[in-house]
This record gives sequence, structure tokens and C-alpha cells, in this order.
Amino acid sequence: MARLADYFVLVAFGPHPRGSGEGQGQILQRFPEKDWEDNPFPQGIELFCQPSGWQLCPERNPPTFFVAVLTDINSERHYCACLTFWEPVEPTQEAVGTTEDAVEREEEADEGGQVRLLTTASAQAGQLFAPKTLVLVSRLDHAEVFRNSLGLIYAIHVEGLNVSLENVIGNLLTCTVPLAGGSQRTISLGAGDRQVIQTPLADSLPISRCSVALLFRQLGITNVLSLFCAALTEHKVLFLSRSYQRLADACRGLLALLFPLRYSFTYVPILPAQLLEVLSTPTPFIIGVNAAFQAETQELLDVIVADLDGGTVTVPECVHIPPLPEPLQSQTHNVLSMVLDPELELADLAFPPATTSTPSLKMQDKELRAVFLRLFAQLLQGYRWCLHIVRIHPEPVIRFHKAAFLGQRGLVEDDFLMKVLEGMAFAGFVSERGVPYRPTDLFDELVAHEVARMRADENHPQRVLRHVQELAEQLYKNENPYPAVAMHKVQRPGEASHLRRPPRPFPRLDEGTVQWIVDQAAAKMQGAPPAVKAERRTTVPSGPPMTAILERCSGPHVNSARRLEVVRNCISYVFEGKMLEAKKLLPAVLRALKGRAARRCLAQELHLHVQQNRAVLDHQQFDFVVRMMNCCLQDCTSLDEHGIAAALLPLVTAFCRKLSPGVTQFAYSCVQEHVVWSTPQFWEAMFYGDVQTHIRALYLEPSEDQAPSQEAGEASSQEDQRSALDVASEQRRLWPTLSREKQQELVQKEESTVFSQAIHYANRMSYLLLPLDSSKSRLLRERAGLGDLESASNSLVTNSMAGSMAESYDTESGFEDAETCDVAGAVVRFINRFVDKVCTESGVTSDHLKGLHVMVPDIVQMHIETLEAVHRESKRLPPIQKPKLLRPRLLPGEECVLDGLRVYLLPDGREEGAGGGAGGPALFPAEGAVFLTTYRVIFTGMPTDPLVGEQVVVRSFPVAALTKEKRISVQTPVDQLLQDGLQLRSCTFQLLKMAFDEEVGSDSAELFRKQLHKLRYPPDIRGTFAFTLGSTHTSGRPSRVAKDKGPSLRTLSRNLVKNAKKTMVRQYVTRKKYNPPGWEQRGQPPYEDQEDEISVSEELEPSTLTPSSALKPSDRMTMSSLVERACCRDYQRLGLGTLSSSLSRAKSEAFRISPVNRMYAICRSYPGLLIVPQSIQDNALQRVSRCYRQNRFPVVCWRSGRSKAVLLRSGGLHGKGVVGLFKAQNAPSPGQSQADSSSLEQEKYLQAVVSSMPRYADASGRNTLSGFSSAHMGSHGKRGSVRASGRSGGLGADVGSRLADRDVLSPPQANGAPPDPGFLRPQRAALYIVGDKAQLKGVRPDPLQQWELVPIEVFEARQVKASFKKLLKACVPGCPATDPGPASFLRSLEDSEWLIQIHKLLQISVLVVELLDSGSSVLVSLEDGWDITTQVVSLVQLLSDPFYRTLEGFRLLVEKEWLSFGHRFSHRGAHTLAGQSSGFTPVFLQFLDCVYQVHLQFPMEFEFSQFYLKFLGYHHASRRFRTFLLDSDYERIELGLLYEEKGERRGQLACRSVWEYVERLSKRTPVFYNYMYAPEDTEVLRPYSNVSNLKVWDFYTEETLSEGPPYDWELAQGPPEPPEEERPDGGAPQSRRRVVWPCYDSRPRVQPDAISRLLEELQRLETELGRPPERWKDTWDRVKAAQRLEGRIHGRGTPSSLLVSSVPHHRRSLGVYLQEGPVGSTLSLSLDSDQSSGSTTSSSRQAARRSTSTLYSQFQTAESENRSYEGTLYKKGAFMKPWKARWFVLDKTKHQLRYYDHRVDTQCKGVIDLAEVEAVAPGTPTMGAPKTVDEKAFFDVKTTRRVYNFCAQDVPSAQQWVDRIQSCLSDA
Repeated sequence: MARLADYFVLVAFGPHPRGSGEGQGQILQRFPEKDWEDNPFPQGIELFCQPSGWQLCPERNPPTFFVAVLTDINSERHYCACLTFWEPVEPTQEAVGTTEDAVEREEEADEGGQVRLLTTASAQAGQLFAPKTLVLVSRLDHAEVFRNSLGLIYAIHVEGLNVSLENVIGNLLTCTVPLAGGSQRTISLGAGDRQVIQTPLADSLPISRCSVALLFRQLGITNVLSLFCAALTEHKVLFLSRSYQRLADACRGLLALLFPLRYSFTYVPILPAQLLEVLSTPTPFIIGVNAAFQAETQELLDVIVADLDGGTVTVPECVHIPPLPEPLQSQTHNVLSMVLDPELELADLAFPPATTSTPSLKMQDKELRAVFLRLFAQLLQGYRWCLHIVRIHPEPVIRFHKAAFLGQRGLVEDDFLMKVLEGMAFAGFVSERGVPYRPTDLFDELVAHEVARMRADENHPQRVLRHVQELAEQLYKNENPYPAVAMHKVQRPGEASHLRRPPRPFPRLDEGTVQWIVDQAAAKMQGAPPAVKAERRTTVPSGPPMTAILERCSGPHVNSARRLEVVRNCISYVFEGKMLEAKKLLPAVLRALKGRAARRCLAQELHLHVQQNRAVLDHQQFDFVVRMMNCCLQDCTSLDEHGIAAALLPLVTAFCRKLSPGVTQFAYSCVQEHVVWSTPQFWEAMFYGDVQTHIRALYLEPSEDQAPSQEAGEASSQEDQRSALDVASEQRRLWPTLSREKQQELVQKEESTVFSQAIHYANRMSYLLLPLDSSKSRLLRERAGLGDLESASNSLVTNSMAGSMAESYDTESGFEDAETCDVAGAVVRFINRFVDKVCTESGVTSDHLKGLHVMVPDIVQMHIETLEAVHRESKRLPPIQKPKLLRPRLLPGEECVLDGLRVYLLPDGREEGAGGGAGGPALFPAEGAVFLTTYRVIFTGMPTDPLVGEQVVVRSFPVAALTKEKRISVQTPVDQLLQDGLQLRSCTFQLLKMAFDEEVGSDSAELFRKQLHKLRYPPDIRGTFAFTLGSTHTSGRPSRVAKDKGPSLRTLSRNLVKNAKKTMVRQYVTRKKYNPPGWEQRGQPPYEDQEDEISVSEELEPSTLTPSSALKPSDRMTMSSLVERACCRDYQRLGLGTLSSSLSRAKSEAFRISPVNRMYAICRSYPGLLIVPQSIQDNALQRVSRCYRQNRFPVVCWRSGRSKAVLLRSGGLHGKGVVGLFKAQNAPSPGQSQADSSSLEQEKYLQAVVSSMPRYADASGRNTLSGFSSAHMGSHGKRGSVRASGRSGGLGADVGSRLADRDVLSPPQANGAPPDPGFLRPQRAALYIVGDKAQLKGVRPDPLQQWELVPIEVFEARQVKASFKKLLKACVPGCPATDPGPASFLRSLEDSEWLIQIHKLLQISVLVVELLDSGSSVLVSLEDGWDITTQVVSLVQLLSDPFYRTLEGFRLLVEKEWLSFGHRFSHRGAHTLAGQSSGFTPVFLQFLDCVYQVHLQFPMEFEFSQFYLKFLGYHHASRRFRTFLLDSDYERIELGLLYEEKGERRGQLACRSVWEYVERLSKRTPVFYNYMYAPEDTEVLRPYSNVSNLKVWDFYTEETLSEGPPYDWELAQGPPEPPEEERPDGGAPQSRRRVVWPCYDSRPRVQPDAISRLLEELQRLETELGRPPERWKDTWDRVKAAQRLEGRIHGRGTPSSLLVSSVPHHRRSLGVYLQEGPVGSTLSLSLDSDQSSGSTTSSSRQAARRSTSTLYSQFQTAESENRSYEGTLYKKGAFMKPWKARWFVLDKTKHQLRYYDHRVDTQCKGVIDLAEVEAVAPGTPTMGAPKTVDEKAFFDVKTTRRVYNFCAQDVPSAQQWVDRIQSCLSDA
């Protein structure tokens, strides 16, 4: 029984002591006046009576009622029921003065904003009212009874009833009610009233009335769910409402939802205004505040605000509320919506039921709670299986194994459950509900017995709803045990009674009377016996073991029985000593151990072997067991959710090996490097688990007086079934019945059990925490966790704080100098903290604890001494036999800088190498060594997986290609130890991800890095491999890096070529000083040495050469060497002028070669000789050049042979220049400045270009092309590939807008080919200037100009760089993809935007090609004129001019456009230290990629193969050759590179030029040659450029691990073989079969094409005949020429066997041969399954004899063919092949004998050309011939190449066939 009310208080308005505007509450009277002993009077009641503050009111308000909740220091809740009414303020009160002041002030301020008060003047007329509150304080929550009781008191006062208030209050205070148990009690307060109080059935279930249903109505499902999750995960929740009652209800409802957890933080349903600062407390809370104070709550950053009136929940950005784990979240949501809106299910019915009864609000409330109760039962299902009972007597001590719970539920990653389990509420739940013997309630039943039902019901909404309703019934019954309640009878005040003026203010009550009543009652109570209701305590049911919430399969490691089988077999092999077998299985086992079941299986198997006393192992066995354990442990998280570490812990202290007599090494010394060992929570859980086992055993010991052994056996088997909780429950039941001594004895036994376990664990921890070599501090430093005990399981420290503690601990303990004592000290501290925590929690006495503290250092010290001996002995063990280091093969001249460092090469993320998606062997991880040479970084080694066999893995890349190097920390594949590693990424798409072997010291690794860096970025270009190779270069000359970064004017003007002074003729002196181009200022120091100074006086401008002046002798030498340059040869080929010695101009020529830049004075980055219009004087060029960036003025680089249009290139324009000339066209200027004059020169220059074009040079005023039509181009040009291009022409938008904005594009072609040429305006400009959109902004072209601007958007070099980085990452990820499969590769490829850039380049180039082809000239003027300009100009020439598609032409193109015109190879490739910051920007590689795309679409137009492009791509970055070094011809001359070759070629040096190398190699092998080359003359190519038409270049993705990149031919070819074996593609004879592995072998080399095969055969035969073998090219050319000639003479040539040409590598497939007819490119692809095997006979493929008459055969179907005679014959296959029946057709018209598989087959299987038949003769049966046939039915057909054996079905038909064939032959 308990008091219904503890105190009754009367609180009234009183003035504020400091005279501020607000009043304050004053307690007028309280009853009883002295505190109850068991319940002191709560402080601060006056604040809670008026939570919004005490204020006067101008009118009388109706009385209000609400219940506030106060929580005392013992976390007891006090319910304060407050009834407030208003009384008029008496003017006589002494407070009037202050009150009126207050009114004035308040009115001025009006800050509360509550009620507007009247002015002081009318204060007398306007009466003021003061609030007065009646308060009941109780520990019971009977809000309705309180409302009635206070209402009664108020009614008696207002209505003036004849009842003594003192009596009523006295009765109220002495009324007692039962706490729980479902009893009913009627009370009366002595005023003719009657109230019935019902107590709930179970005390533990919360009482919610309608509060939960109201909460859902106000906020909705999603909002309430997020508040629920917020409260559970300890966030701050604030409710706002204008109603206090609503606030109290909402808070009550939220708490009711949290059951069975109890909210243990601040809980204030109604917070008074004066206490608002409580909201900024750091701890979680649930608080309600009046909505009037909403403004004050807005600065709170981490509070979730629920506005009940507005129905919103606001979650701040910084707060993350973890949602419920799926599928519980969605299931709960669905059930809630069914409960709240039952009509939702019926809403769509065609015939909805008439009416549905909606449950009452109270019932709905219970249903909602039932949903949450089910949710908790599902969340916490099986929690009792994770309870550790640590002590049973004197009080149960219970711990919860959080990690095991999460692991078994499969919710390790789940944020929500993790936070709930770590929260205070759950800790309370465990201590309250973990107890095994106690009263049970609804939740216990639910979680134990109903889980299976909930599982089964999941997919049946109606059954779920039924279950919810059943639970709701129980909850409802608990609150309302007696449905038919007798009506309350309570006097209420009349309607509007508050408006009537009461007779008097509320009277002062007589304390004496009340006190007397209270005392009377107390005396009576003392006499009465205490009513104790016996609690029904039972054993709490545990329920079924837990299951995972969601059966998740763990990705690729779903454990099949086969995997577990492998693990078991391997272990049994190890213990049986079958080491070779075990070694083979080990990699598979290590892979299987990624799965949980396999790890458990391993632990169980090892455990069995320990039980069989097989724990002492030999060295090899020990090694295997340790490796498997390490593999198991490496995937354990620090919490060890799956209990793997726990299972292995006893094993690591069991397995051992004898090192020497008396010295044993245990497995724990080899498995220490795992995070789990340094996690205090793991040790605690293990400790408690072990203690529980021992305590259970303590009580299960059979008593001495037990019956005979047989019964004992039965009894014990039953005993074994009982869990520790059952045992504990039984013991708790018996405890009160035991004698005092027995109780003491049990307590002591338990304590000593815990104590002995603590000692045991101190030992275990020292085993696993002390490193074998205690001088090694690395272990501890990596595990700051040792200091991390503060973040132990139940502490409230957040992780970040714990982390920082760990760090500070780490630094304090001085691991840096870590001597032995320090390691020991750290371990001792760690163990002591552990011991402290577990012993205090499990109630060990302080004496025992002290004893333990003394023991720990001794244990540690002893262990250290043991380890020293072990360490010493283990050092003497012979080291494990490591594989011999394989030396790499080096190029001539390549030297080793650092000898092999042992490393493991780890998978780089490409699947093939690791045996991934494509299957195949796991080549990685591989064990070997890394070498650093002057040219490359090389790894050579062998796969660690023994099943792969003895394959050598080589991965290398040029040092110069290194783009990124980063240190990593990785696990070695063999021992699973953490090692330092290095990841090197190269721009040739190799990645070395290496873990250094432990024998490699950190200093060696560091030395490797430094040397690598030094070689990658030499201070000077002369330090690169191309220079140091074979030369004795002394680095005595001063390095240029030391020079001043920002060169002054003087140093710049010195920057001219040697001896320029001699050749300068100064004619013009202008006022303005001349600045040479300033690109050096971009952080690129000038490339010259200090001794090359030239004294040019600074006032004079180094003027240009006038054409008339004669050349000096020194000049002539320069000129002659310039003339020999590639460009000049090309200019002469294009007819762009010659340079005669007298420099006399042929006036008829439109262009001339100008030597104006021969001293590189005008433009440093241009070649010495330039093509300019004939009419422009050399001295004008100087001025023109000023308008362009880097002085790169427009020069001609190509002319179309047909339309005579020219292609020009230049840098982008400066601000002035053409743009200015367009903008300010007609503005007259009084005095022309110099800038204007250069603009005019520029205009003249462009005009000269226009007029030099023949078709525009007519005299008519408008130089436009009038009758231009698309027909003009129809005959020329070729679209990409064999696809039909859907053509859609369309005139309209002009070029500029076409490229500038995609929208304005005229209808594009299918596949992104440009529209028909007709799309350009018929009125065509003479010159198009393709420029950057940004620089041509605001330009308004004038219709009279003859040139037109084409503004386009291009990407910048930095975008190319960024895109390339992403492309590298996509092709070589570096780590295995999270979601393997093609999708992730394609996604990252798309993100890189590389193909989009390729698309843009091709698009622009095709546009320029169109323009040139239509007769307009084009000037490409983008960026600085050396990156994208070069790409576009080169591509345009390649597409337009077939010459550049030959080997020689392509070389010329690269030399001319890339080298001579100054593409900055060194800068873009970051060749020296100076360029290091700028990084690698693959502009040239991008150009090669574009060429590759065109090559793919036009495979017959290129003389060179795709290998040639890859070769150039590799070597432009490798720095092996000098060709691609430096940034311009000027720099190459300065270093003496440009003309050195002639003098030095005599010496047998390694090739310095890549072209020379290609030339030499081409003589030996056709590797650079494309056999499909059959060009069509005057061919313009127009490739498709849409991204969908582009392919990823295999240069980026393929890899050959057998020998490294195949681009250094000497290395890739394997050891030199005898000359007859020297084959270009290394193809083996056909009899020797080979397995070709992806990523390991080079497919093109292993699978040679037919032509290479035949050429080899020829060479071999010639050698056998003793003739010197002739060069492959000569043979090839001779055969081709002969074939063409024959084709011309006979119209039907006999094809040589050599012409069996195969499709190039990427299109080759089995048995596809390409035959070339007289027209070089007609293709006929035919398949033959029984093709012959010998190389000569293989030409039987050639059966389709390509005479002109047979060309049409491929276009006709079988039905319409001429069939003179047909029937079935047996044909003998080629050598060693069987007889087969075929359907033969004799065709007289085409003069051939064809055969098919069967009669209806349309696909011809082969053809015998009758022209080749020499004779038809009777044959003899051979082996395998049809048995039943007569011998005379056989006949042979002999051709020039082989004999065909035939057999007919019978003799007559054989005769028939022979006659027919003979007659055909005689006809011919």
C-alpha cells in the first residue's frame, strides 16, 4: 500500500524580490508541514506550478489543470498535479506599489507577449487578477484521481459548500491505495464524493492511457519512429506545444514506447521558463517546453525538436539518427499504418464493407504499443543466450556479451543496434531483466515464446494484425482490470463559476486540524500489520537460441561443404606430416578462411587435435598451423563478434614446438599482431564467459552422497543440458533456505573462482601482449589500444575521447625509446586496468585485488624472461628456404642501380592476375625481388600459390613513366604480418604494389625510394637514360636548376643560339625593346648554359633577315642542315615551295619557305624554316608574331593536293589582334599605335593567305564560293567501318555554331559521323579560324571579311592530366573492386571522361577535314599552339593524306608537327626536377589513342600495325630514346642533338632515335607492319566519333607478365634462339600445344598469324637450301606485285600460297582467313573446319580462287547457283583426318567443284578450282574408308597442290562423276 498523496501545497503570486516585471510563486501553506521520512518535500514546486512564469492577468481565466513530473536525486519521479485559478488583486495589499510598477514595466517591455495589460491610469477600473495554484505531490501516477480531488477542493471553495476544507485535505493525505496487482479501491474525501481507483495488474508495464495514440495523431508514423530511434540512441528530444497537458502526454507516450527499456536520462515533461538553460546540457534528455519559448530553442544545435501543434519533427544537420535495421524498419512502418488507418486496406475495394468499427482511442493506444513491444521482441530475441552470469551469491552479477549478440544476429555493421546496446537504458535492462529468478511479465513471455510465431507471420499482414490485437488486449487488461467501473461521484463547480465573483479569496487553512487527521491515520497504520503482497518469482524462460535478423549470405565467401572439406583435409595432412599435400591445399584454405564457417571449422578441428594430445608440433607443422591461425585472426574485428579469437585463444597457448632442450615456443608468440588482442572489451567478454563456465561447474558438481554411478551418469547428462542461467535461477530459489554458514561458504567459493580466473587471464594477456622480441617497440606503438581501457564496454566516454586518451597514454608511456621495461610497463598497466574493472564488477574483495596487483608485474617479468630464451633459440632456427632471386635481363647499356630487394607483389586490382572473374591461375601475390636500373623498375618472382607451377612473373616499367609513389602498410600474403610497402604507378599502365619482406630494413626501402626519385627526376635532361646510355657524360657543367627562376630581361635576351652575333644583320632599329617569348617564366628554366652568352646590345632589336641580303657562309651550313630536316622534305612533296641557294622566289608559287626563323629569333618553339605566303616580307613576320601567344604566328603545315586548300597552325590570339580587329572595325583612330600596326600586319597576313588560294584569287569583289554543293565531294571520302551510315543531310547552321553548341548541330549522322558536307553554307568563307570560344567571345564577324571564326570549346592540358589520372585508376585500380564485374570498370571509365576527350578531338578534326576537302583553308589557333593544336593538325593530316598513313609518312608527321613545331615533351612528361610539380600530361598519348580509333575503323588504310602505336606510346614516356626529349628544335640544337646522328652513326652505339630503332627492327621482323594494308588512293577518312563507336585501347588494359611489357624488343623475345628459329612472333610449331593465360602470355606472339607463319616457313626452307634468307619485306613486296600484275594480265591470277592473309590480331578468330583479290581490298572471309595442318597445305583455304569471274560468288545464294551435276561423295580429309560424306556440286559455269556439309546447306565448305586439276584417276581405299563400298568406287583428283581422295556410293555413280569431271576439263 502507498499514500495516494504525499503533500498538499497552496502556492500564490508574490512580487519579485528584485522588483522586476514578473512576480514569483510563494508557498502560502503546505500540509503536512514536516517532511515524511521516506519522502522529503520536493524543492522548486513553485516554478512548476506556473511554467510560463507568474504574471498578473487583466481578466479572469478559467481554471487549468496539468501534471508536472519532478525527478529527485534517487531518480524517483514525483507527480505534481497543479490546479490553477485566478483571484482579483486587492489594492490594499502592500504589494500594490510594486505590482503597479510591475504592470507599467511589463507593459513597456511587453516581453512575455502573454497578455496585454491595461495602462496604469485605468488600473482602478480594470481589475487585475493573480494566479493561485493548488498542488498535490504524489509518487503515484493517478492523474484522473488528482484532477477530481483538486476539482472537489476548488468546487467547495467557489460554490461555498458546507464542508470543511481541512477535513477534505486531511482525508486526501491519509488515503492509501495498493500499488499493483489489479485490485480496486473506492475512496471518499468526506464531501459526499466517491472515486474508484484501479491498480494495474503488473507494476512493470507502463500506463499510457491514450498518450501513445495522441502522439501518433499529432506527429505521424515516420516522425514518431524517428523520435523513438532518437530516444533509444541517446539524442536530445524537445517537445513544443501550447498545452501543458499535451506536453506531459507526449513525453509519457514516448516513454511507454521504449518499454522494456527504461529511460534513465533527464526527463522533464514540463520545463519552467526560468530553467530553459537546462536545454544546453551535454547529456541526452526528453523535455517539454511551452511553444511560447520556441525562439529560445532555436540556437540549440544538437536538439531534435518535435512541434506537437504543427506536427513536425526537426532534426538538425549535425545529428544523425540511425534508423531501425531493415527489414524491421519497413515491417514496423507497415503494421503501424494498418493499426492507425484500418481503412487503408479497403480503400481500393470495389465494394467496400458498409462500415468498419474504429477501435476506441484507448484501444488504439494499446495496439500501437503492441507493435513496439513486438519490435523489441524481434530486436532482442535470444538476448538471454548472451548473458554471462558472473556471480550468483550473495547477489547475481550479470554481464551482456554485446559482440556475440551482434555477430549472431548478423548486425555487426548496424549503427542502431550498436548504439542501443552501448546505451545506459540497455545497461539498466540487463541488470533488471538479466536476473534469472524474478517475476516475469508480458515481454519475457513474448521474447521467449512468440519469436517463432512472429517469424512465421512475417508475410501475412492479417496474422500480424491479429497478434498485435491479442497483445493489445493484454496491455489494455493490465491498465483496466475491471471493465465495469462504478461511476465516480465528485462535486464539480457550476458552469462559468470562475467568472462569478467568489465570496472571498481562498481561505487560510488551519494547520492543526489537518495535522491532527494525518497523525490519527499514522497511528492507526502503525497498529495494522504491513500488507505485503508476495511476489510470484519464477525462472525466466530463455527462449530459442538466436537467429540472424536477416539471413545475409556473406558475398563471395558463402561456405560450401566443399570448402570446409578442404580445410579439414589440409589440417589432417598437416598432422599426418604430408607436407607437400598440405602445401598445395594451403592457398585454397587461406581463401576459404575468409568465410565465418570455415574459421569456426578450423578452430574445432584444431581443438580436436589438442584433445588428442597432438599439440607438440615439428617446425613445418607449427608453421602451417600458425599461418592458418593468422589468416583466421586477420579478419576478426576488435570485438570478435563471431567468437573466432575466443575459440583460438586456448589453442594458441596449447600448440608449441621444441626449439632446444627446455625451450618451447608456443603459438601465441607468432599470432600477436592482431587488433583483437589489445581490445579490453574482448578480454572482458572472454573472462566473464570463462567465469560463468566455472561457476556453473561449481554448482553442477555431483554431491558425495549420490546414488551409484549409473544413476549419476543419467543425472549428470540431464545436468549438462542446463544452462548457467538455469543453474543460477535454481540457486537463487534455494538461497533463502540455506543456513548462514552454507551461504558464506558459497560466497567464498564463488569469489575464489573469480580470483583464480583473474590470475589465469593476467597470464594469458601477458602471453599475447608481450612481443617475442621485447626490444621491438613497433608492436605496441601500432596498438595504441593498450592504453585504451577507458573506452571499455559500458563507459560513457565517446569513442573520439577514448581515442585521444589512448594517444596521450601512448605518448606518456614513451614507447618511442621503448626499452624492455617500457614494454613491460605498458603491459602491466593494461592488465592492471583490466583486473581492476572485472574484479570490482564481480565483487572480489579489496584484499584479493591488492594481491592481484602485486602479482601482475611478477607474472609479466617471468614471462619476459621465458621469452628471451625463446627469442634467442628461434633466431638459431635455419631460416625458411626462400626462393632464389631471379635476375632480370637488362638492355645493352642498362645498369643495375639497386640490387634485388625481396618483396611480395600484391594484386593490383585487375582480376585476371589474381585468378578472378576470368578464372585462370592466381599469379598474384607473387614472391620475388624488385630491381632498380638506370632505365626501369623491375619485379621478377614467382606466384606464392604452389598450384600455379613454376611460372616466372615479370612486371616492369621505365623509371621515367613513374607517375605516383606512395607508402602503404599491407599484410604479407604468407605470414599475414603487417609490413611496410610501396605502391608505384606508371603512365604505361603498370602498377607495382609491393610489401617488403621482413628482411628488408626500413633504411633499404627508404634508399630505394630516394634512388628511384633521383632517377625519375634528374636535375638535368642530360641525366636521363637516353643520354647516359653508352656515353661517358660527366656532370661537371653547372646544373640549370640553380638558376634564378624568374629570368630578367638580360638573361632572356642572352637566350639566343650560339654564334648568332656573327650572322645578325641589324637593319631596322625600333624604339621598342624586343622581348623574346616568355614561356620560360612558367617555372621552366631556359635550356642553355651560362657560357653560351651572346652580347646583344639591349637597345637594338635583333632584327630579321631581309630576303635580298646574301647569306654568310656560316649561315649556309645552318640552312643546309635545316633543309635536310623532315619538314622540308614534306614541304617539297606537298609542292609548298623549295629553298634554292639564291633564295630567289618563283613568283608563280603561292607560298615560299622562309628562313626567317633559322636563328629561332622570332619564335623559339617553331622550326627554322617556315611556309608563309609568297607576298609577305620576312620583316613583317616579326610584327605579325606579336599578336599570337608565344609568338607562334600562323604558318602553313599542309596543302590539299586536290582542292589546294591549306591547313595553317598558330598559337591562340593575344587580347589584341584579330579579335580587336573585329570588335573595333570602323572606329577611325587619329594616331595609329604600334599595336594597331601589328594588327594591320596580321590582317594583311591573313589576306595574303586567302588570296594565295587559287579559287579565291579571282578579281570579283566577293571572294566566296557561289555554286558550292555537296555533290562536289561525293566521290571522295570514306566513312568509318563496314556499317551503313544513316545519312541525313540538312543545310542550316554554320560551322561555328555547329561545334560551339551541340544543340545547334545540324542533324548529325548515325554513329557521330559529321553531317554531309552540304550542311555548310553554300556561301563559303575562304578561311576558317578555329579558335577557343573563350578567346573569341563577343566577336561579331563582318560579312565582308573573307575569313570566319569557328569558336569551339576545348579542354585544357590540366583536364587531360586529371582525366588520365582517373583513366589509370580505372584500368589499374590498385585494390580489388568492391563490386567486381565489368560494371564498376565501365563506371570508372566513364567518370574519367577520357573517351569524351577523344570524341571531341576526332569531332573537331573531322570538321576541319570537311572544310579542307571542300576547298576552304583552315587555321587552327587553340591554346598556346603546342598541345591541342598539334593533336588536331596531326589528325587532320592523317585523315586527309594517305601518305601519313604509311610508316615513313607517320614518322614524318610526328617529326614535323610534334617535334619541330615544339610540343613540349619534356615539360608534359615531367622529365626533370623542374617539371616535377607539373606532373605527367599525356597529350601525345591521347593523339595516339585517336589514331588507334581511326585504325580500328579503317584497318586497311594503315601501313603500320597497332603494335606500332603502342610502341610509340610506351617509348614516348620511357626516355629510352632521345627522340622525345626536350621541348623544341631550338633546345635540341642547343644540346647538340639535332644533327648529331650523321657523324655518330658509324659507331656501333645503341640506337638513339626511336625511328632508327623502328627501321632496324622492321628489317628483321614484320611486327610494325599491317598485312591488311591495301589503301585506296586519294582517300579521305571520316571516322565515327561518338563515344559508343570508340573502344578502350588495349594498351591500357593488357599485360604480359611472362616477360614484362613487350615494347623493348630485345627483352621481350626471350633468349636468342638458333637463327632458323628466329621468328618475329615467337609462334611455336603447330604440333606443340600451349595453354595461353590471360594477363600472363602475349596472345599475339603465342598465336601467330598465317602470314608471319608462312614467311618464317620460307626463311627456314631457304636456309635449308643453303640460300641466304631474303628480307621478309622483299618477299612480301614481290608476292604482292606479282599478284597485282597477274590480276591485270589474266584477269584471273593464280594466288600464291603466301596471300593467305589473316585479319590483324584484334579481329582474328579461329580459321578466319582473308583473301585478297586483284582489287586490293575486296574481302572474302570463309571458314573451313577441316583445314589442313601443314603450312603449305593450309593454303587449301585458297580454294576460292579469286579470278575476276568468281568475284560475284559471295553475293549469290546457294539456290540460284549453277549446279550442273550434284550428289553425295565421301571425301578423305587432309593428312591424318577421317573420311567424311559431303554434298558435292559440279559447276560448269564457274568451272569449280564445290562441297557442302549436306544438301540444303547454303554455306559452301570448300572449292576445288578445276583450272588446277591435272588428272582424274581410279583410286584405292585407304585407312578409315567406308567398309561396304566396292573398291572400284574410289577415284582420286590430282591438282597442282595436292591429291583429293573420293569415294562414291557405288561403282556406276563413281563412273558418272569421273566422266562429268573429265568433260568439264576438256571443255575448258
